[in-house]
Amino acid sequence: MTDDKALRALDRLVGTWRISGGHGGTVTYRWLNDFFLQQDVHLGDANGIEIIGRERTLMAEPSADIKSRYYGDDGSTLDYTYELDGDMLTIWAGERGSPAYYQGVFSPDGRRLTGAWVYPDGGGYDSVAERVDP
Repeated sequence: MTDDKALRALDRLVGTWRISGGHGGTVTYRWLNDFFLQQDVHLGDANGIEIIGRERTLMAEPSADIKSRYYGDDGSTLDYTYELDGDMLTIWAGERGSPAYYQGVFSPDGRRLTGAWVYPDGGGYDSVAERVDP
């Protein structure tokens, strides 16, 4: 296993989650290997996969931030930046500090993640994830 503590902290996402709020459906996180998580997304009519880990281009060091790329069944490719600080998960659309982001807090038992997506135009929506499997 990687000794990357920030990446390993995302282990608490592993499993299947039922999503409600602005979009409903399920997401499942699993480790691809020691360096990348895969998220399988099934939200309404949107289906896709997201690969989460540190970017490391040819002959370069890993990125400072944990990044991801989502590949949707509509042909979209979306980039995100992840940070888990204690019980607070932040996912920025694009780079860290983006005005479009998700922020949520894990319940004490880790079985619920409650938060919201915020958009720069003042929009956004609440999102609740409840763990389906142990």
